[in-house]
Amino acid sequence: MEVFQHLMTGFGAALSPMNLLFATIGCILGTLIGVLPGLGPAAGTALLIPITFKLEPTSAIIMLAAIYYGAMYGGTITSVLINVPGEAASVV
Repeated sequence: MEVFQHLMTGFGAALSPMNLLFATIGCILGTLIGVLPGLGPAAGTALLIPITFKLEPTSAIIMLAAIYYGAMYGGTITSVLINVPGEAASVV
């Protein structure tokens, strides 16, 4: 039963309104980075690390993960709209 208590604590931290806001902002920024051809998720995440310096560690990790996944999604936008692969994973 202790496992469920720790699981609920983790969900409570991840699903707080402030962390959900940081996840939304990270997804938007990541999508904007991912649309740029040649700039993949790893480079986009590395470029946006300074944004998270003033955040709490949990919020920073959530925002960086959202930037990464948003950039993965943004890379597919260029391949669908203009038929140019936006990142190496979209080539296949």
